[in-house]
Amino acid sequence: MKRNFFWQMIFAKKGSLPMDQNLLALSVMFFENYNRGDFFDEMFDGKSKPRPHYRRLYERFCNLSEEEFEQKRQAVDVSFMRQGITFTVYGDEQGTERIFPFDLSPRIIPRSEWEYLEKGLAQRITALNLFLHDVYHEQKILKDKVVPRWVVETASHFRPEFMGSRVPRDIYIHICGTDLIRDDKGQYFVLEDNGRCPSGVSYVLENRLAMKRAFPNFFHQAGVRPVDLYSQDLLATLRYVSPDGRERPVCAVLTPGVFNSAYFEHCFLAQQMGIEVVEGRDLVVEDDTVYMRTTKGLTRVDVLYRRLDDDFLDPEVFRSDSLLGVPGLVRAVRAGKVTLANSIGTGVADDKVTYRFVPDMIKYYLGEEAIIPNVPTFLASDDKERSHILENLPDLVVKAANESGGYGMLIGPKSTAAEREKFARMIKENPRNFIAQPTLSLSRSPTMCEGNFEGRHIDLRPYILYGDKIRIMPGGLTRVALRKGSLVVNSSQGGGSKDTWVLYGDE
Repeated sequence: MKRNFFWQMIFAKKGSLPMDQNLLALSVMFFENYNRGDFFDEMFDGKSKPRPHYRRLYERFCNLSEEEFEQKRQAVDVSFMRQGITFTVYGDEQGTERIFPFDLSPRIIPRSEWEYLEKGLAQRITALNLFLHDVYHEQKILKDKVVPRWVVETASHFRPEFMGSRVPRDIYIHICGTDLIRDDKGQYFVLEDNGRCPSGVSYVLENRLAMKRAFPNFFHQAGVRPVDLYSQDLLATLRYVSPDGRERPVCAVLTPGVFNSAYFEHCFLAQQMGIEVVEGRDLVVEDDTVYMRTTKGLTRVDVLYRRLDDDFLDPEVFRSDSLLGVPGLVRAVRAGKVTLANSIGTGVADDKVTYRFVPDMIKYYLGEEAIIPNVPTFLASDDKERSHILENLPDLVVKAANESGGYGMLIGPKSTAAEREKFARMIKENPRNFIAQPTLSLSRSPTMCEGNFEGRHIDLRPYILYGDKIRIMPGGLTRVALRKGSLVVNSSQGGGSKDTWVLYGDE
């Protein structure tokens, strides 16, 4: 029987029940197997009632039948596949190209909550850029021992050869994806910063289009802020950091190529901005100037939104075996003839050991307390903290300092004795490379699983642009751990995504 039939029955005598009782009756029907557990639930409060900013969505979903919901979900999957909205899983025997899993139940953030996050994210990217300028110039923060010198000098992505080099506008991180989580009390924490080549924003934009197709008349009613200005804002950011202030600088997206896991995104963003997507073989450096090969000859390139790591940028300076980069590119950067976004050497700022000290950076450079706190973090390089980590492996999450995508990680409560033994050995052999954090009870969001909504853990990656001003997309990529009980939201580890709605109001 269709659930919208029950909706009609319940509201046949409109006003016969108070709103909260009506909603409770509906929850028995549509969310009949939903268990919020001991976690902070994004949709439901402690009394299992929809939070005010979720009520419109809740009512809309309860007016759908299972068949209607499934039709919408399948239509989205087909649309994603036709448009090539996929991601790559390396080394998977089932094949590398997959549809990026998408759940039709969005994550909703009210206005006041988002304003708090905006302030915290703007504060954080400001401090990170000041830190990067400092460590590649005066190194005051190291001399004052606010950040230990060894943290920077032993970081895998610190580039000492760029000491003293200037970057346009003194901006190092132009595009940042900062991962946020909530604990069981609903408190936000920064999980990590992604200041090298943060990915995923194309899925945000495509998710929104998919939701508009599935629920074409609902967005205006719900008061959802748009996200479609991101590409325009990104292009404005790139143009702002043009090396010589040219009025119409030529920008391009530098991709490793079709086999990269985020290749869809590289092409998508280039198309949205109306600029070229190029590989290293499409570029040449002459007289310390970067040119793009075209059918009309060579065209100068002023700004490269590069989507490959430092190591592969220029075989003359970094890995000599790299076939992805451009010989002479670093010379052009040093000569001030081309800007790279993000700049070379930004990886030292999103090293997971450096992460521990970001609140100290905020205090040092801005004279402020961090608005959004870090997750408490233990450093394996510290003797006392390493002992704590090794003694409490079953209760901690252990991460390698420079891994991503859910790799190089031990989730203590879910681990086996053999896995803990392996990580203990690796920590002892290379303590600089590991941190540990308590296992937080990540917030959950209703997610459709086999015909019913079930709670699944989520995080949030907002995208911050730093150019003539700081621009933050109203929303971001909400990633969801589709496997029951899993805390790992990465797509490479079985995760999916949700649309993220930031509201104009608080309900």
